[in-house]
Parts: sequence; structure tokens; C-alpha cells
Amino acid sequence: MPISIDVFNSGYKPIPNPSGWTAPQQATWPATTATLIAGSTDALLVDALITTVEGERLAAWVQASGKSLSMLYITHGHPDHFFGAGPTLAAFPQAQFVALPEVVAEAHRSAQSLEHWRGWLGGQFDENAAIPTELESEGLEIDGHPVRPIALGRSDGVINSVVHVPDLATVVSGDVAYNNIHMWLFRSTPETRSEWLDTLEALAGLGPEKIIAGHKDPGAPDDNAQRILDQSRRYIEDFDKAVGRSNSADDLVARMMDKYAEYGNPYTLLAAAASQFGT
Repeated sequence: MPISIDVFNSGYKPIPNPSGWTAPQQATWPATTATLIAGSTDALLVDALITTVEGERLAAWVQASGKSLSMLYITHGHPDHFFGAGPTLAAFPQAQFVALPEVVAEAHRSAQSLEHWRGWLGGQFDENAAIPTELESEGLEIDGHPVRPIALGRSDGVINSVVHVPDLATVVSGDVAYNNIHMWLFRSTPETRSEWLDTLEALAGLGPEKIIAGHKDPGAPDDNAQRILDQSRRYIEDFDKAVGRSNSADDLVARMMDKYAEYGNPYTLLAAAASQFGT
């Protein structure tokens, strides 16, 4: 039986009263994806967004597919990828809510430390959100097609896993790779940026033709793996160089915007730059 992949994109979310934001356009949280991997009737959903409204939209989208959801898998422990799971779990009570053990541990830490998330999206998400349980078997399949959850390493601050669908030469990358959106380098260091580059190399080693990025601009031209890998590597490398050459957060933002003005969600860059200078 054939297997298919469909992607839900949340679009950008307004951030009320963003700290340090002076640009005329509305500050936003980056557009985030959830991915449905489906066979003839069975399906697996990868990631579940953050806000209650997004979760409701996502649940309705999965229901409209006509598939029976057997599993909701979370790639990593940042709340913007699992706090919105409630409506989908309510709509599909038979679905397992799972992640790899290291991701479950990160999810518990996220649920116990919400200061920053309240500042960015307070009141929009369930502060008592369900936490995934540990996936008991990594040998998953949909209608006989293998679906491989793989822990690759650290990327945007936490351990990230991906979901490899070999028969479609596709990887659902969580936040390992980004697609035309400023990357989350908040509180990153030269060491963590180097670790992220290593994780991207591990992703490239899977040989994908397509990458479904956890954060993808709705207007991104495609899911071409080589383009996404190249731009993700280059962005991290350029940010690392710009940090060393900048005297302030504003200077760092200006240097990056010279090269990446067309990327979505510049507030992500502002937050990352401010974190480098203790502001």
C-alpha cells in the first residue's frame, strides 16, 4: 500500500508586548509544522504545535484526513512542538503519545520551567499539557513501510530527534533544520553551535531528498533537502562569525539581516542576538 506525507503549517503567531522589539511590523513566533505520515487507514502524527487554538486546528485537520491516528510522536522537548497535543489526543483517544526517552526527559524540564514561554505566549497554551511517554519500540511502520525515529543530537538547545521515512527519502527534522526562517540560537555558545553543525551532518548522513523542517516559512519554495541543509549550515556559521565581530545586539542583528533579510520571523534573530550580549 502507498504511504503519504502531509504537512500542517501553523503560520506565524503574534507575540504581545515583545521585549526589545521596535520594528514597525508585528513581532511573531515562527511558523511551525506538524506532519501526518499515513497509509491507507493508519497514520502517525509528528509534533503538535503549542497554542490551544493551533491544537484545535490541527485536530480538525487530522480528522479531515479520514485516517485513524495510532500515534502522536514528538521530536523534541520544546513546548512549541507538544503543548498543543491536547485536542488531537482528545479526538483520537486510542493514539499513543510518545517520544524517545531523552526527549521525554526534556519535555518534563520544559513543563517545569515556563518563564520564557509565558513571556512570549502567555495565556495561549495549556500550562498543564500532557507529557509524552517513552516510545517502547523504534521499529515503527505504516502499512509495511518503515518509519524510523532517530535521536541525532543537540540543535536548538535540546536533544532533537527526527523521523526518517526511507521509502519516501524524507526526513521530518524537528528543529534540526529550518526552512527560510531565522534559526533559534537563543543563548547559544560557540560550543553549542558547533554541536548543531554536527547534528546537521548526521541528518545529511541519512541521505534525504526532502526535509520537512519543524519551522518552515509558509512561502518557502520547497522541501529540497540539499537546499535546507546548506542554508541551515550557512546560517549557523554566519551567526557564529557575526557574534565575534559585533559590539552589541543591534550590531549583530544588522550583520545578519544584511544576508538574511528575506527570512521569516526576525524576532527570533533579535532574541538570539540579545542573549549573546546579556540583554
